[in-house]
Amino acid sequence: MKNPAFVVALSAVLSTSFIATAQADKLDDIIGSGKLRCAVTLDFPPMGFRDDANKPAGFDVEIAKIIAAASRVPDHGKLAPWRFMIYRGEAREEVGRRLVALAEELEGPLPEGPQYDPELLRDGDHRNVVDAYRYWSREAIKEDIDKRRHSLHIAIENFENDANIGTVVRTANAFAVDTVHIVGRRRWNRRGAMVTDRYQHLMHHESVEKLIAWAAEEGLTVVAIDNTPGCVPLETAELPERSLLLFGQEGPGVTQAAQDAAVMTCSIAQFGSTRSINAGVAAGIAMHAWVRQHADLDAAW
Repeated sequence: MKNPAFVVALSAVLSTSFIATAQADKLDDIIGSGKLRCAVTLDFPPMGFRDDANKPAGFDVEIAKIIAAASRVPDHGKLAPWRFMIYRGEAREEVGRRLVALAEELEGPLPEGPQYDPELLRDGDHRNVVDAYRYWSREAIKEDIDKRRHSLHIAIENFENDANIGTVVRTANAFAVDTVHIVGRRRWNRRGAMVTDRYQHLMHHESVEKLIAWAAEEGLTVVAIDNTPGCVPLETAELPERSLLLFGQEGPGVTQAAQDAAVMTCSIAQFGSTRSINAGVAAGIAMHAWVRQHADLDAAW
């Protein structure tokens, strides 16, 4: 029986449409031909170009070789300066199965377990997650982090400017913070979170007063972070283990009501000309100060 083969190609421009689509009834013809023809452009480095020996090289060429290996078709080096076209439907699925088989041959079988997402195993995992969570489902990742979350809570006021909230959420996720509390407006700019909000507990409070009341019920000590006269230097402050670090907005900083409710307000030492540090950066510095005092560093990645 001849080796199965597939014609695989990339479009001449980066677009969402394909130049050609394989019909299901042509799949047998593709397989029966026993030939793999991959065409790449050789005038678009680093995707495709000719090396010093005048041979085809580049990312597209390497992809062609991988597909050839997965299809068990020898690489004859017959790469013409054409763009690829990608077959869809059954042909594409079959190529995917063969690539999986090749990966298993080179690196061993795919991992198994209830934490793995079948679609990610099949299509690949391009999310912003650490290697330990590669191919895990979102629910499994969040459940595992819940087992290791710290007692630290973060709150940020959202009355006018929400530009830094995404950064705060992303940093909180990195430090396995228990919950990020949004105070004021419910809606906030999630772009800076880089999708980490999917793995992070979030809670909304309409006002600082309601946040403070909630923290009291939970036995959390509120510590405000700002740069105002009379603040305790964060570098020397002893942060309570069950803390709620409260941050203000870019510009106005923490509201007076928040400072009045906090047991102390800590400042970050500055030595340059700027009046203040970006709120997202300040939150990261303060969270790391808590981590240095209370976290088990052996549990870090």
